[in-house]
Amino acid sequence: MLMAVCTKLCGLRHVRSAAASATRRFYWELVPLASANGPHRSIFALSARQYQQAPETRAEPDERSTAGLHKQEQTEQRPALSRNSSPTVFSNQQIQPQPPSQPPAQPPPQPPTMSDRDPRMNMPTAVQIPYNIDWIFQKQRCPSRVWWLASQFVITAVGIFSKILLMLMNKTRVYNKERLVDMISKRPQDVPLLTVSNHYSCFDDPGIWGILPLRQACSTNRIRWSMAAHDICFTNKYHSMFFMFGKCIPVVRGSGVYQEAINLCIEKCAAGQWVHVFPEGKVNMEKQEIRLKWGVGRIIYESPKMPIILPMWHEGMDDVLPNVEPYVLQWRKKVTINIGQPMDLNDFVDDLKKRQVPEPTARKLITDKIQEEFRILRMETEKLHRERQQ
Repeated sequence: MLMAVCTKLCGLRHVRSAAASATRRFYWELVPLASANGPHRSIFALSARQYQQAPETRAEPDERSTAGLHKQEQTEQRPALSRNSSPTVFSNQQIQPQPPSQPPAQPPPQPPTMSDRDPRMNMPTAVQIPYNIDWIFQKQRCPSRVWWLASQFVITAVGIFSKILLMLMNKTRVYNKERLVDMISKRPQDVPLLTVSNHYSCFDDPGIWGILPLRQACSTNRIRWSMAAHDICFTNKYHSMFFMFGKCIPVVRGSGVYQEAINLCIEKCAAGQWVHVFPEGKVNMEKQEIRLKWGVGRIIYESPKMPIILPMWHEGMDDVLPNVEPYVLQWRKKVTINIGQPMDLNDFVDDLKKRQVPEPTARKLITDKIQEEFRILRMETEKLHRERQQ
């Protein structure tokens, strides 16, 4: 009985196999005939679409994906061509050339507000500025009496705090301090002062000015103008007002030398005031010798009055305020500050202008002079600081 059932099942399987083979032969014989009839396609040609490969296994995207929708739209826009169409059909179609794409209309350039009226000042920048800082430059260019009063309050509070922290709570030793003190108070009134120093800690400014006498550290008329990062110190209204009254100029790092901050420093030098610059352009936490930014070179080169250039170097400020969390001020740390010799670049800059050296080259050569002085001053200060550590 069991053998009879198996025999019948095998017979049915052979019958199904034979029927499937006949159907395949019938399909492959009729589909080419149906395709040759052009638009009169048979049901077999229509059923052939149902046996195409599944979209999940195709290399190309299907209509269910975003790329497939774009491809389908491109296909629908193309003219439908039959297989029997002659290639001469394309010769009768005149392809219209696409007009060249017009660049977006640029707004008319605004009159520059910079001191030297250079159109390069208004070059667009890709740096994102989350908070509008334009009003700060206006306040600092034309400070009112109220501005001076608020600035005097902030400068006094910060000066006293820096004096207590650096000179009383920590062990700070200053070499050649009289050079800086004399340059601040005894230089001619119309001669600007430009101090440059390394940048190892966020407390470098205003911390290092704690070495000055209170009559200088707490005077808004005598204390320096300094540049501060816009994305750190000028992030909201209240922070901006505090640093603005502290005579900090917002600098947009990454915007190059042609920006409002550099230009305002040139204006302050033209007025015979004191400007401090960190030429490294950032907090050098690795303490590596990096290329100085050319902004300081532009300030010196384009200043109407040649400033007195006073280099400085300090060691140990990153121990007072470490560059790692939780960023807590420390005490009983050793700090060494060394004031270098004033640099006389008058003849050097005059020679560059007489020979009409291109501005980028002139800025680089001036900055290289400061880098050479930094290299010598750093070796001297590190030696003095190591001797104190022993």
